[in-house]
Order: sequence, then structure tokens, then C-alpha cells
Amino acid sequence: MATIVSVHSFRGGTGKSNTTANLSALVAGRGLRVGVIDADIQSPGIHVLFGLAGDDVHASLNDFLWHGRAIRDVAMDVSERVGLTGGGRLFLIPSSMEPGEITRVLREGYDAQRLTGGLRDLVTQLDLDVLFIDTHPGLNEETLLSLVISDALLIVMRPDRQDFEGTGITARVAKELEVPRISILVNKTPTDLDPVSVRDRVAAAYGCEVAAVMPHSDELMRLASEGVFALRYPDHPLTADYRRLAEHVIPLV
Repeated sequence: MATIVSVHSFRGGTGKSNTTANLSALVAGRGLRVGVIDADIQSPGIHVLFGLAGDDVHASLNDFLWHGRAIRDVAMDVSERVGLTGGGRLFLIPSSMEPGEITRVLREGYDAQRLTGGLRDLVTQLDLDVLFIDTHPGLNEETLLSLVISDALLIVMRPDRQDFEGTGITARVAKELEVPRISILVNKTPTDLDPVSVRDRVAAAYGCEVAAVMPHSDELMRLASEGVFALRYPDHPLTADYRRLAEHVIPLV
């Protein structure tokens, strides 16, 4: 049975999509079949990290939600594009970058229950071992339904006041929805902060396990989303952090 992992943040700008891309690539590198769905339909973008421009996306999640396409037909195998090795496969279900499709989402919304049903079908049809859901920031019906079907939730936050408050709300909601495993990634941590102190403070505040405290990285910023960092720089200390995080989210067996 596949493991479904939602990667969520209360606000944008936390590095949620970068985290999702790196975790999915590292897990697929173990030889597993991994899917990534861009559920941030209002502001899609994770496809860029997998080396795709908007024009490369010829079928999208929007086609499944509104235009009758089978969800299997909108999945793109990006394994070779990202340089994946190890025998695994990495599939992306992108969201549309077409302005008309985005404004339709903002104007009309979409059937969130159709989305969650499609996710279950996708797991079966692609024979996935793991499915990562890159959610829309904040809390809405779509996010809540994705949490309900998830085996694990990784909340990505930065160590600032606004993120602290929003993450608390997300953690409480996830507990009420009885998500089996809830953990927190403190991301983009300034290098002058003590990571142990940050970890202890966050764990005490939310009563959740802190999966990692990861530093701000100039190298990651310079990459500017033009690729998956862990695959581009396999020997970088930040990649070692991502590997440890991947082992926490999807334990080695």
C-alpha cells in the first residue's frame, strides 16, 4: 500500500515546493515509484523544479478536474529529465499555467472530493509506493481533504512570528483530523540561530515531532529553482540534510 504524504505550509515562501521536489527525488532514488501532485492549483510552480516550462505541460490536473481526462493520462514521467538513478520512477501531475485555468480556479473553485478520489486512483494506476501532495498554502477545503487521506503530514515553516502562529493552527487541525504522523520542518533557519534551541522551542510549542531544522542556503537560492538541488549537488551538506529528512518522512526498510 502506498504512503501518502502531504507537504504543507500556512504561508507561501517557506520552501515547501523545493522540499517536496527534493524529498520525492531522493525517495525515488531508492528504487521506489513516487508520484508528486501539484495541488497548489491557484499558484502552480513545482514543475519548474523538475525541468519543465509551462509550455512543456500539455496535460494537467486541471484537465482531470474539469475536462474529463483520466488522471493517469496527465501524469508525466520526469525520471530521466531530472537525472534520476537507482531504478526508481518519478511521476509529476502538474497544474496548468494557463491564465484562464488559474482564474477559473479562483472564480469557481473545484470539486475537492473528485481530487481526493483521483489521488487514490492514481496510486493504483501508477502502482506508486509513495505519493507526495504539494498543497496550497493556508487552510481550505482542498487542504483538509488531502490531510484526511494522508498517512503523514510535513508542515514546513520558517522561524518567524507569523509562521509560528499559522503553523500552530495547522498542527491543531491535523491532530483533530487524526493524521497518523505529523512532523514539522523548520526551514530557511538563519545560521546564527542555534538549531537545537529552535528544535526544542518548536517541539514544545506544538507538541509535534520536529523532523529537521534546516539552514538558509545561499547555494539553494542561487540555483533559483532550476533543478532539484539534491540531484544537482549530491555531496553538498544541504543534500545530506535532505537525505536525513527523507529517511524521517519515508523510513528506510
